[in-house]
Amino acid sequence: MTMWRRTSDSSHLTEPRVLIRVFLGPGTLDESIAFYEELLSTEADGRFAFGALRLASVGAFLLIEGADEDLEPFRATTGTLLVADAAPYQERLAAAGAEIVLPLSEVPTGASFTARHPDGTTVEYVHHRPTADGQ
Repeated sequence: MTMWRRTSDSSHLTEPRVLIRVFLGPGTLDESIAFYEELLSTEADGRFAFGALRLASVGAFLLIEGADEDLEPFRATTGTLLVADAAPYQERLAAAGAEIVLPLSEVPTGASFTARHPDGTTVEYVHHRPTADGQ
């Protein structure tokens, strides 16, 4: 029995889904998906491209494949939270003293923003509304 979501739509979440970022070199995404699917006994529930990057989510892992120069801007972000609605999180974080590094904007899978918490942790918050095939 799997304990992970089988759909990548976050509209029904009552709590954020935490994704640990795993950065991968070119041509290794499929192999890594297979590893994490076997490790967690679950299937990838999302795959999409973001610019030059290819991404997939498997359980609590967000696999991000790309060349070093394409991955570099994303390495400082500790993790990703899938949330039911990103706007209230941005408002609460700003009010609590977090720095909004990248403001809320539309992305191919919904909307997102990135914030640096007062302790220095940088987190991407995503209101994820993918297509039916996980894109």
